[in-house]
Amino acid sequence: MYRRGDLALLIVDWVIDGVGREGEAVHVEGTATDVARRGRDGRWRYVIDNPFGTLSLGEEPCPPGVPGS
Repeated sequence: MYRRGDLALLIVDWVIDGVGREGEAVHVEGTATDVARRGRDGRWRYVIDNPFGTLSLGEEPCPPGVPGS
């Protein structure tokens, strides 16, 4: 996290493992880049939520260990 006053840039690696509708294993991961702002009430709220970071819209995430992941 990088913070400057009431703004924060969050960079978060995340992983979701689960089961899809057809019973298949599902694995999705990424590096999110998010921006949050602290309100007058002291609570932080997302201003920008970008769950796949620099990944282009429509581009599939790469599996771990594959160049570009």
